[in-house]
Amino acid sequence: MISKTNRKLERERRHKRVRTKISGTTECPRLCVYRSNNNLYVQIIDDSVAKTLVSASTLDKEIKVKHSNKEAAKELGELIAKRAKAKKINKIVFDRGGYIYHGVVKELAEAARNGGLEF
Repeated sequence: MISKTNRKLERERRHKRVRTKISGTTECPRLCVYRSNNNLYVQIIDDSVAKTLVSASTLDKEIKVKHSNKEAAKELGELIAKRAKAKKINKIVFDRGGYIYHGVVKELAEAARNGGLEF
């Protein structure tokens, strides 16, 4: 009998596999994405000291769209790029969190690139 796949477990497995290859440094920190059913969360992390440098989510006051959709992802990408520029962070490594680079994750990444982040 075929058993049903656990989608959360599969995403976590993909994320672990990606994290073995990707690591944020002081010169080039990691942009980490987490997507829930209701909200999007983004952090810029320096893995060498295990510290979050910049964070943003759709729960912030600056974000007008309070959902987990493409419009909110576009706003969130612009906001994280603006906050990173304020901390003098230009170059990052993109960690998609085990999600497919499609839809919401793609819109967030493109908005962050348009905001001035290089990756």
